[in-house]
Amino acid sequence: MAAMSAPPTNLFPFKSHLSYPTIRHCWRCHADRDPVRAASTSPRIPSSSPGLIFRSSSDATSVGSPVVKRHVTDVTERWLMWCNSGSSIGLATSNNGIHWEEMTGESILPSPDWWVFDNFRVVPSDVLIMSSDKLRLESAVYWMYYTGFTDEKVELPLDGGGVVCKSLPGLAISQDGQHWARIEGDHHTGALFDAGESGEWDSLFIAGPKIVYHGNKDLRMYYHSFDVNSGSYAIGIARSIDGLRWVKLGKVLESGPIGSFDEAGVRNGHVIRDDKDGKYLMVYEGIGSDGRVSIGLAESANGLKTWRRCNAEPLLTGCLNGDGWDCEGVTEPCLVQLGKGEGWRIYYTGIGKEGGEGIGVAVCEGSELGTFVKWKGFQI
Repeated sequence: MAAMSAPPTNLFPFKSHLSYPTIRHCWRCHADRDPVRAASTSPRIPSSSPGLIFRSSSDATSVGSPVVKRHVTDVTERWLMWCNSGSSIGLATSNNGIHWEEMTGESILPSPDWWVFDNFRVVPSDVLIMSSDKLRLESAVYWMYYTGFTDEKVELPLDGGGVVCKSLPGLAISQDGQHWARIEGDHHTGALFDAGESGEWDSLFIAGPKIVYHGNKDLRMYYHSFDVNSGSYAIGIARSIDGLRWVKLGKVLESGPIGSFDEAGVRNGHVIRDDKDGKYLMVYEGIGSDGRVSIGLAESANGLKTWRRCNAEPLLTGCLNGDGWDCEGVTEPCLVQLGKGEGWRIYYTGIGKEGGEGIGVAVCEGSELGTFVKWKGFQI
């Protein structure tokens, strides 16, 4: 690996609080091919597939885990969506958040190094624009928090068994949202931090790191793991002053009561701070006792340990028609507040028969969160 010079100072807005982190700048971080460019429009979506807006142009590859960002000026509207495509992370762009163009080349690929935490699969979790809110300016710097996997298997103590791959949180930075350099975390594998000690609730793995920039020297990470003590998934929180070094604070949301849609646990919580009143909103994946996944909503005044569910029923469910594209459930929600009373959108992964995945969107009109309806046409 070639030696790297110190990064430009504007890459690290918190530089007064830490030394420069190590960049793990391997060629696999961006594809060994021509620069990323618009390649093709997402395949035509049947009108009989409510919600579905994006799927891979390759029938052999499923897409999911959408991370969506919108930027509006007086004359333009630009949307970016990072998503999981096979074992890597890809990028798509749009001018309305509905019709997307894929980009050639993977933004981030699994690392080729045997000793790292992300050499098997990488999945995007969240993207922060740390230095500027202008997506097109050279000073804009993107921080992508992602989940990295190895092929090490982790047994879950579930009735009937369960296995997942070992995962930990990672960070990569970019100045264009397409070409990325991994940041070396404090953990010996390059991850930001490790799973908990034996007996702690997050001892098996860490996944789905979502970030909220609360204020100066105050970033919050919401992540999930499987709590061996309760036998269910749960969502926890960690805090940081620089976005690189994190202190865990414990669980913030656990499984719901018996008979609820999230009785078997909660995971993939995406948190935003409401522009209207400053409260925190979390859309999350709830797991039912039958294994079916749907999307719920919780809120908190301070974003810490005072979360409450907003409804006993899920905010969004998969198609009840056994032939629908998301008939097996809806997962990995990403909540977008459009601002100025324009409403809200939830981008999500839909699971169909035989595990096929695509990306969908549901819409809620008005400034208040209410009923979400899956997109069906051009009325958005």
